Amino acid sequence: MQQHRLVDQQFGQVAQAYLTSAVHAQGADLDALATLAQSAPHAKVLDLGCGGGHVSFAMAPHVAAMVAYDLSEDMLSVVAAEAARRGLAQLHTQAGRAESLPFDDAAFDIVATRFSAHHWYDVRKGLAEARRVLKPGGKLVIVDIFAPEAPLLDTLLQTAEVLRDASHVRDYRVSEWQAMLAEAGFQPGTPRTWKLTMAFDSWIARIRTPQVRADAIRDLFDRAADEARTYFAVAPDHSFAIDAMLIEAT
Repeated sequence: MQQHRLVDQQFGQVAQAYLTSAVHAQGADLDALATLAQSAPHAKVLDLGCGGGHVSFAMAPHVAAMVAYDLSEDMLSVVAAEAARRGLAQLHTQAGRAESLPFDDAAFDIVATRFSAHHWYDVRKGLAEARRVLKPGGKLVIVDIFAPEAPLLDTLLQTAEVLRDASHVRDYRVSEWQAMLAEAGFQPGTPRTWKLTMAFDSWIARIRTPQVRADAIRDLFDRAADEARTYFAVAPDHSFAIDAMLIEAT
């Protein structure tokens, strides 16, 4: 199955769970995006890989126009229904891939993407498209999980992620993000980073991880090197902590 179809299938069936997920619906990063929107009341904003729509819901009340864009039509249906419930008439949805945006050059003042890029087939192409659709002087904001620079820790994280969700591609390192952004013509700022605690049971339930894979992740964590278990703060119930970042680029 092609990657874009795998992502569509994986997330279409769990769209409602991502709308209500506390990990996705809350966070200081959403507050930061809302503050950015408040400073640009005439802006047109693209929520790239919108998932459950939380970036759109945070920013739309403060801007002129908001486009929630995602690969999954099912996810967009959930977002559109919630936008209607909230009375967000300026929020519209559109389906498509990150690597091929159906928008004119210089169409947006802000492009924001949150917890999405680690599923993209070609991040470099997605960033080039973001650059293309941004107006001169526009801003790209990326929020995502990032991998530690140490290979031991990076390998454990990617293994757990792909066991949980077969559509996972990669949690990139901060150094990789900075290089890819520069390559796409952006000037990346200094990232803000924090830890996210993932409650194991809800983490696997949200994406409907098969039992055999969930057990494999538990075994992976149990057998991991002490350095990795300490870094990821693996708990007795296999809950753990991962790194997240917000990086702005112009």
